[in-house]
Amino acid sequence: MEMGSQHIIFKSTAFIALFLLSQCLRAQESHKLVILHTNDLHSRIEGYAPSSEYTPLTTGDDKTRGGFSRMAAIINKERADNPGSVLLLDAGDFLMGTLYHYMEEYKPFQLSLMNDMGYDAMALGNHEFDFGPQRLAGIVNNSLCSSEIPQLLLGNVIFDKKDKTDDSLEELFDKGIIRRSTIIEKNGLKIGIFSLMGEDADESAPYAVPVTFEKITKSAKKISAELRKRGCDIIICLSHSGIEKDENGEWTGEDVKLAEKVDDIDILISGHSHTMLNEPLVINNTPLVQTGSYGKSLGRIEIEVSGPDIMVTDYRLIPVDDNIRGDKDIQEKIEAQKRLISEKLYDITGYSIDKKVVNTGYELDCNEYGELEESNMGPLVADAIYDYVNSKTERGTDISMVAAGVIRDRVEPGMQTTQDIFRVMSLGSGDDDVPGYPLSKVYVSAKELKRILEILLVAYKSTPSNYCYYSGLEVRYNPEKGLLRKIKSISVKNDRGELIPVDISRDNTRLYSITANSYMLEFVGIIQKMTFGLVKVQPKDAGGNEIADMSDTIVDFDKGTDGIQEGKEWIALARYLSSMKDIDNDGIPDLSPAYKNPGLCLIPEEQIR
Repeated sequence: MEMGSQHIIFKSTAFIALFLLSQCLRAQESHKLVILHTNDLHSRIEGYAPSSEYTPLTTGDDKTRGGFSRMAAIINKERADNPGSVLLLDAGDFLMGTLYHYMEEYKPFQLSLMNDMGYDAMALGNHEFDFGPQRLAGIVNNSLCSSEIPQLLLGNVIFDKKDKTDDSLEELFDKGIIRRSTIIEKNGLKIGIFSLMGEDADESAPYAVPVTFEKITKSAKKISAELRKRGCDIIICLSHSGIEKDENGEWTGEDVKLAEKVDDIDILISGHSHTMLNEPLVINNTPLVQTGSYGKSLGRIEIEVSGPDIMVTDYRLIPVDDNIRGDKDIQEKIEAQKRLISEKLYDITGYSIDKKVVNTGYELDCNEYGELEESNMGPLVADAIYDYVNSKTERGTDISMVAAGVIRDRVEPGMQTTQDIFRVMSLGSGDDDVPGYPLSKVYVSAKELKRILEILLVAYKSTPSNYCYYSGLEVRYNPEKGLLRKIKSISVKNDRGELIPVDISRDNTRLYSITANSYMLEFVGIIQKMTFGLVKVQPKDAGGNEIADMSDTIVDFDKGTDGIQEGKEWIALARYLSSMKDIDNDGIPDLSPAYKNPGLCLIPEEQIR
């Protein structure tokens, strides 16, 4: 089966019937290679969930998944079993998602830890840019001050020649600390590796500006051809672009199209979409693999190379669970960093990393690829923000909202600590030392409010992460009506919690306040894009003045202190959960049964009758 100058043959359990061609290796010397791979780890350095149950150095006593010390133990065993033949790679988004990423700017740790675990090369994904290119460069440079780090890769990056805010990141490329591609030799094989970041990942990285990214197919063709010219026996692409199933259940997405269009990629390790593939997708004779996310599994591809032939002899996902006793040395380093995080976090928020917040007897979830209307996590987070703003600020808010895409974790039954709560709303940073996007508030007219809700009622159909949950209002609508004609009525709560109908005519001059995180309040751009500029919403301040700079919308939670005292979603959630009743009298609040099935605030017409 020809692919460029290579032949790829599959011989795993799932592919024996299709590719039983191992006899071709007998005539030539073969070289074995074991590729271990991860993607979308999101700083899940400890196992989960809940974190309080994680016991990495013992087995058979918890149900948690993941954890870097467990992964390290698996990696060490593979190296012992296959000396000189193990390659360890990551396909991006290794940062951002837990309180461990919070310390990266102050005392970098994760890159050093992953170097100790033996990672050979790691791709940069969109979440590595959540702090912006300058702060990303700072994390890398500060990491280098204390230890070596794995080879970082990003093949399709484009730097702005005029804007200096990406210069520090560009310098890391000039020094070879980050590269477009690299060549590694293992067991007599010359292995070319490069990485890419796709269009969807680019759109999910607004703080990467002024850095931009070339189309992945164009970059892949150039880089893979260069690596082939340099005599590489195998070319591996780490593509942070993703795959998904279409409406017919067929695999599609940017990485599927990449494999179809670029012949010189021998193995494509995908990331970004958090997709778990129990066996490779074979696209254009190229095996495409992805492990899911958060270190729940470690991918393992075993190949043999003989002349032009590459044979996949085994592929599997290795569960990272309580059957694995973690590596003691790695765990000791993690515990030391955990103590530093807890001390710093407590000093500025009053929350230690393992503070017990609430006991939950049922699961809370928000799956943007599932039944979004049935989520109980979304309404809980929206209510928590609503309660926080209305109880801690003078003006309060009429409405709070949160999008499915910024809800990053589920809550499993059990004792929830600060780090479990933080994982739910872990994205972003503000202008203070507290992690998380700051809460922001804008004012809109009744007519603009209707337009916003009309657009967001349909926006999620093309982009599920745009599905929104609200608190403080009730919307009744007809899903069969056309764009901007679905909503029948809007009601907003008053100070006594009563729903009051909103007059959506032009005669209503009252302004309504909406609170969400600062990232999400960029919904103005979504609205204008979806309606080709025909529908415009102009956010205003409390006095009705148009807002030119969205940084002016950040809510100040302590007017008596100099500067802006930001509020964060995860703190809102922790406070709200902590305020719940202690039903079983064990000294810890219990999650209210009301959130098991919280009901809808967006009520379709068929449920009105």
